[in-house]
Amino acid sequence: MKLRNILFALVATMSTCVVVANPAIIPTPKSYVAHEGEFRLTSSHSVTVSSSTLAPLANYLAQHLNVEVSTKGDIVLRIDATLKSEEYRLSVTTNRVEILGGDYGGVFNGVATLMQLLPADVYDGLTLPATIACCKVEDAPCYAYRGFMLDVCRTWITKEAIMEYIDLLAYHKLNKLRLHLTDDEAWRLEIKSHPELAKVGGFRGGDSPIWPRYGKWTEKWGGYYTQADMREIIEYAKVRNIEVIPEIDLPGHSLAMASMHPEILCNYTPNLESSFGYDTRSAFCVAKESNYALLHDIIREVCQVFDTKYIHIGGDEVETSQWKRCPDCQALMTKLGYTDPKQLQAYFMRRISDMLAEYGKKPAVWNEAIDGGKLPANTLVFGWMGVKECKLSAAKGYKTIVMPGQYFYFDMKQSKREPGHDWAAIFDWSKTYGVTLTSLGFTAEEQKNVAGFEASFFSEAYASRTPERADYLHYQTFPRMLSLSEISWVSSDSRNEKLFYEKMTEHYARLDAMGVAYRLMPPKVTFENGMLSAKCDDGSTIYVQNVVTNVGEVYTKPIATTKPERYVFVSRRGNATSPEAAVDGYFRTLKPQFTITSSMPEHATMTFVKAQGYGRLARTARTCDAGDWVQFTFAQAVDCRRMQIATGNFQLPRFIFEQGYAEISYDGTTFVRVGELQNGMYIIDNSPRPIKAVRLVCTSRGNGAKYVSIQPPTILPRL
Repeated sequence: MKLRNILFALVATMSTCVVVANPAIIPTPKSYVAHEGEFRLTSSHSVTVSSSTLAPLANYLAQHLNVEVSTKGDIVLRIDATLKSEEYRLSVTTNRVEILGGDYGGVFNGVATLMQLLPADVYDGLTLPATIACCKVEDAPCYAYRGFMLDVCRTWITKEAIMEYIDLLAYHKLNKLRLHLTDDEAWRLEIKSHPELAKVGGFRGGDSPIWPRYGKWTEKWGGYYTQADMREIIEYAKVRNIEVIPEIDLPGHSLAMASMHPEILCNYTPNLESSFGYDTRSAFCVAKESNYALLHDIIREVCQVFDTKYIHIGGDEVETSQWKRCPDCQALMTKLGYTDPKQLQAYFMRRISDMLAEYGKKPAVWNEAIDGGKLPANTLVFGWMGVKECKLSAAKGYKTIVMPGQYFYFDMKQSKREPGHDWAAIFDWSKTYGVTLTSLGFTAEEQKNVAGFEASFFSEAYASRTPERADYLHYQTFPRMLSLSEISWVSSDSRNEKLFYEKMTEHYARLDAMGVAYRLMPPKVTFENGMLSAKCDDGSTIYVQNVVTNVGEVYTKPIATTKPERYVFVSRRGNATSPEAAVDGYFRTLKPQFTITSSMPEHATMTFVKAQGYGRLARTARTCDAGDWVQFTFAQAVDCRRMQIATGNFQLPRFIFEQGYAEISYDGTTFVRVGELQNGMYIIDNSPRPIKAVRLVCTSRGNGAKYVSIQPPTILPRL
């Protein structure tokens, strides 16, 4: 039994109250005092509130507790004007539970804590009677903004799935959900004055003008939220103390819009030869007044749907090279006395901000948007590119949300052999947990302008990983989300990573009850004196598989072997799983000499030699057509247990052969067709003979880009 549980048991036998270590509540409350006894919850109990404002919360709690709402209940929710916003006090005695909050959010936070004091099945059907240890909790968050951004553009996520995820955020006292509603790949929100934006722009592939990036290549796929849908999401979130903030990403990341309305683009004719006529430009022309009329219609409706005070209007990764080629944009620069196209972006953002002001809203932007000039002082800046950009925003006086990708982009890999991106960093929950403003170098003055933290999940890699289920989203965001919850709530001088890890692993039972397919830490594998062993410390079950015999079983004891590289371990509990763990030899790869040839000419700088050296991508000089091919020819035939040959980027399927097949040659001359490509790649397992060459053949035209990326092969030796 852990020390925390021993102390808790001792306190229950004492007649006086004692301050003890907090039980496994995440985020950790400021003060937890245990008292003698327990409250025994039965179906005869009920929830009561002091005002109609709290009625939705009374229903929410009653549903979780499996009790009724009444006017004279013994589970009391009440607003106390002496408490601050989101502050709460929770008191549990033998005959009464009372939660006081400074406002609705404070009472909700107390409810969330109460649920963590109950058995874990409170999240999926509480069995009564249930007991709650008598205690008093006093608590308040450090930061008012504790947020998460969900990208619903790259991967379509249904209204129901968003609501399920809102529950997970609410259980952990996160209070902002930013929905990334528009991007190059989709337009997800109904705009009644321009219905085609969602009805056409909500789908890609098939007969849609929007190219099918990242997955679902051969079908028309997607969806959108009607304004009624979105209001339902907003109200659902509001009950759970979560504010839904929309993002309409402008003026870049607008390819979906441009695919429907090419007239928004700049006034020049681009060379589309290499993309077979597909226009990949993605930035609004800043000089066209018709664009502002269109955007005014959109902004008006967005402001009418969302009751949040902020509307996020983008401002990231704008391809200003398009403005440099546009005579109208250049004329506008001359008229305004500008010398840098970044000033055009600031001009654009100020005009959109003025539209927001008409409807009583404030602008929120990505950090690049402030580079070209001053934006309204009430602008909320989201610093994603790095710590330096966050500090600069705060130093300029903007209220700033700290979310640099190397700590808070939960679409990043958690170790080098797991799914996800790696352009910002490879990190797990502990790196997020370690964030403090002081350690990041924020001055005291800069810290005054930090409104809070936000994590994000950009969903490019989700679309090709069974997006109908939440497994990949859960795996990438939990338990990292627990770290976000903790650092957004708890002061940095009150944190202890070792104790938090213990509490986090205790909390896994609650994640199990919530149905979360979270990531477990990999088992620790050792090989000594001919014995292979694995262990974990989080209550999960370890499984081992012999990859030669393909026999798997529950791991129960060390394995005597002279070939430890033949065994791979994973741990599981509930819906959770760990990445693979093994000795280094299991992960060893071969790097035989090879050459790339293709029916497509190679890129001028990202030549085939780049991939032939391993570790780098190569590119072709144009996109692919049916009949095009890429061939990998090895200097010596390769005997291996697995070979992966792929087009596209390393971490996600883009710039690929969207449809095609693979051929294998054992002599370098005669090829045999072996199977269809999946997401631009083909995997050869346990080839009966050494492989001399592999050829990928394209059977579709184009890929929504100007080139094809080519990866070096990944080859695993026989064991």
